[in-house]
Amino acid sequence: MAVSPPVCAFGWPAPDFKLPAADGKTYAFSDIQGPRGTVVMFICNHCPYVLAILDRLTQDAKALQALGIGVVAICANDAQAYPEDGFAQMADLAERAGFTFPYLH
Repeated sequence: MAVSPPVCAFGWPAPDFKLPAADGKTYAFSDIQGPRGTVVMFICNHCPYVLAILDRLTQDAKALQALGIGVVAICANDAQAYPEDGFAQMADLAERAGFTFPYLH
């Protein structure tokens, strides 16, 4: 196990993607990226750590977007194995939390 995490490779070009979102649309990276950078978060509905910081996550995302930074959240879980991570539940969480960014699967 590493005693210190590796430093992020800032400036690395993100690969393009097209993923469906909880709002019924499909987004590509080019739809999300901001002129001053992009934050990609991997979250899910049932994670206790995500739920514990949900208000702060939403506030920070709004602040970053105001600075010209694109924000997106991606749930990579299998909704069959984790039904609480299905599209309907994702849409509900995004609405309740006030997401101002796409929540992709």
